[in-house]
Amino acid sequence: MSGTRPEVIKLAPLYHVLQDCPWADVAWLHTGQHDAMAEQMLECFRIAPQFRFAREGDTLAQFSAGCRLRFDDVMRSRDWSCVLVQGDTESTFLGALAGFHAQVPVGHVEAGLRTHDLARPFPEEGIRQMITRIARFHFAPTHRAAEALAGEGLAASQVFHTGNTVVDAQLWARANHGIKRQRRDRGHLLVTMHRRENWGAEIEDVCAALAELAQRHPQLPILFPVHLNPTVQVPVRQRLGALPNVRLTAPLDYLAMQQALADAWLVLTDSGGIQEEAPTYQVPVLVLRRETERPELIECGGGALVGTARADVVAAVERLLADASAYRRMQVAGNPFGDGQAAQQIVHILERALGAVPARSAEPALVADGVA
Repeated sequence: MSGTRPEVIKLAPLYHVLQDCPWADVAWLHTGQHDAMAEQMLECFRIAPQFRFAREGDTLAQFSAGCRLRFDDVMRSRDWSCVLVQGDTESTFLGALAGFHAQVPVGHVEAGLRTHDLARPFPEEGIRQMITRIARFHFAPTHRAAEALAGEGLAASQVFHTGNTVVDAQLWARANHGIKRQRRDRGHLLVTMHRRENWGAEIEDVCAALAELAQRHPQLPILFPVHLNPTVQVPVRQRLGALPNVRLTAPLDYLAMQQALADAWLVLTDSGGIQEEAPTYQVPVLVLRRETERPELIECGGGALVGTARADVVAAVERLLADASAYRRMQVAGNPFGDGQAAQQIVHILERALGAVPARSAEPALVADGVA
């Protein structure tokens, strides 16, 4: 079941593989948590949901209440064998909870990410931990994520290291939409920043750092797709809007962001998804956070935690501008989050597991947070 843009991206490869499986009768459910952005993703990946909810209300509580009622109707509509959900959003949790109440096994894609701090990121850390308690299949994107789940007492028979489907999605986009590097020069500095814990002084500090860098290096192009939330828009446009080498845009759709990554020299981000995607293009990442639930990027050398303090951000970028060998060391070969085969691995696991128990219908029907 998908509700947000990242969920569509990361479930799409799995849905495509399941569609080609003769043993699976797969349906996609979209909750509408993200509307326009998610619709772009569905179109990009050529997915037409069999179930689609219209978002109710303006608050998260109103959305959740409406979703919960509709989930019950969907769960009663067919004899489901598995519910697949992805990630750590409100729609992910609601889909997992619907499967749990219907006593249908829940498969959690991208399971096991942890910071062990319920406030950072909020509410994602709490949501992913709650889903772990009710899921049957835990598809961990990395060895570390699988070890985290084992450390929480999950049986080895429930935890599977598969890699991250985000890499599958990137390779699909490259093959189907021709994403490749187009710039012949060094490339731009790509910035994304939106996380709730960075609202306020943290965004102000990063904008001050970018302004300082832009003024010191007028030949360095800076591309900053700005989140639509006014809490982000206002400080970014006030501090950076008049600088000639800073380009502020609306949020990019998936294909445009992949192209921006392919053309980047360096990425500054607080996004988890960008941390996973940048290594595919061998682009170093400076993470604008104090911690990350994706430490594999830091450990392999492709990224560094710099936080949001103005002096720290400026120093980290200046170092890579001045030291070509340090920059090259961060251009990791290969992506530590996957090899593009995660969806295939998940489907093989589901085929063995669902085929090993008496089927509740002639063909196992799968429903996901995007897929049912």
